[in-house]
Amino acid sequence: MYRQGDVLIVPVTVAEVPEAVRVGGPRVRAPRERMVLALGESTGHAHAVVASNDEGDFYPAPSESEPAFLHLPRGGRVVHEEHGTILLPEGWFRVVRQREYEPQALRSFRMVAD
Repeated sequence: MYRQGDVLIVPVTVAEVPEAVRVGGPRVRAPRERMVLALGESTGHAHAVVASNDEGDFYPAPSESEPAFLHLPRGGRVVHEEHGTILLPEGWFRVVRQREYEPQALRSFRMVAD
């Protein structure tokens, strides 16, 4: 597992990736400068992936309660302006945003602001 701020990146097998994601779910494709996993609410900084050899796909979460997925056939690195860089091996990853419990709110959970 890898964590950068409020973003958790968990290696998964291809069998753990929903079929709808593998066969053409909405995605952001490399090559591009970077694939943004999460934007910082307070600073505007971003947790982003730079794919090795510009090969990779990011499948955004369909809702706040579901994970996103990342596919890096040749690995890559997670970058952020205020956190250290994390090197990722090749493979599939589940990307989860940290949430916190808010007992006084109508929605009992909210995304953690980074």
